[in-house]
Amino acid sequence: MGALETGSIAVVAGGLDVVYPEENRGLHEALARHGAIVAELPLGTEPQARHFPRRNRIISGMGLGVVVVEAAARSGSLITARLALEQGRDVFAVPGSPLDPRCRGSNDLLRHGAILTEGAEDVLSHLEPQVSRPAPPSRPPSAAPVTDWAVLAPTVPQTDDGLLDVILEKLDRSPVAVDELIRQCHLSAAAVATLLLELELAGRVECHPGNLVSLR
Repeated sequence: MGALETGSIAVVAGGLDVVYPEENRGLHEALARHGAIVAELPLGTEPQARHFPRRNRIISGMGLGVVVVEAAARSGSLITARLALEQGRDVFAVPGSPLDPRCRGSNDLLRHGAILTEGAEDVLSHLEPQVSRPAPPSRPPSAAPVTDWAVLAPTVPQTDDGLLDVILEKLDRSPVAVDELIRQCHLSAAAVATLLLELELAGRVECHPGNLVSLR
């Protein structure tokens, strides 16, 4: 709401036409008029818990940086922060009391190199070199490519729930090597990596150093 006047963007965890929660319908309509609403799921899709962490990778990818204000040790915000780093984005964290369990994750981000943030100015001053770059020269109208939107229509990767169950059956609380998981499941390395990311975003598995994974 605070950014509507300058162009606010919402990334939703369901279909574009599904307002969730219903009391946000006014805001939803205002965003459609003055900003943008982004979704990767088909129209009519109801939001589910598993969609929200997955949605966050789009948020981190669209921004120049991610600010973590508060995060517990196992917060989904930490997954978003990791995805932001993988996408080459800056990660900012607001420090909190070491006695508050709700701040352990954000304090750990600072311990590992996140940018200490106490106010909006800390973010703006760090990002200023990026946002103040001169825009690239525009392409002459005659050279503008013709876009075939039908060809470029977004395709949503659909994860087979049956394959997710196969992965979960092979895991327990003790970490196991991902290579061993690939061998046991008789799936390609790319398929297992995709399934593990889906499960990690859903908060069901935990990745460990050394290419190990376990149930959360």
